[in-house]
Amino acid sequence: MIETLISSKTRIKLLLKFFLNSKTTAYLRSLEGEFGESTNAIRVELNKLENAGMLSSSLKGNKKIFQANTKHPLFKEIHNILLKHIGLDQIIENVVKRLGDVERVYLIGDFAKGLNSQIIDLIFIGDIEKTYLLNLIEKAEELIQRKVRYLIYKESELPASKLNEMNPERLLLWSKDN
Repeated sequence: MIETLISSKTRIKLLLKFFLNSKTTAYLRSLEGEFGESTNAIRVELNKLENAGMLSSSLKGNKKIFQANTKHPLFKEIHNILLKHIGLDQIIENVVKRLGDVERVYLIGDFAKGLNSQIIDLIFIGDIEKTYLLNLIEKAEELIQRKVRYLIYKESELPASKLNEMNPERLLLWSKDN
C-alpha cells in the first residue's frame, strides 16, 4: 500500500526505521549494512528527510547520527500511517480493546527496531484469557497479512526493570492509562 505513495524503497525503509520508534538512532554505515543498499542511495534519502526537517542529526565522534524529529508537524501522522501500513492499528482495534483486562501492549522485535518484517512481536501485560487472545490474533493476522507472535505477562510477573532488560528497544503501543 505505502509503496504506491512513496516510490523510493530506501525512503520507506528509513521512515519505518525512524518513525515507528522515535527513539531509534542510526548512522549511514550502519544503515548500509542493515538495508543492504549503497551508501549513496541512503545518503540521498537521509539528506532529503533532514532538509525537510523530518530527521534531526548530531555528531558523535566522526559519525553523523540521525533520529526522527518528533517536533515535526507531520511526525504523528507519518507514525500513524506506518502503524496502519504494518497493521498495528488493526491489532489494537480488533484485539486489545476486546481482551478486557489489558494493562499495556508493547511492540518488540524487528518493528521496534524500525525493520520491516512479516512477523509482529508483541508483549501483552495484564490478566488475559489466552484462548480468546489466540482467536482474536488469528483474525487479525488474516486482516493484516502478517504473523503475530506474542508473550503474555501478568503485571506482577514483569517489573519495569525486567522489561527494560529483556527488550530495551520496545515501543508502547497501548496503555490502559491512555
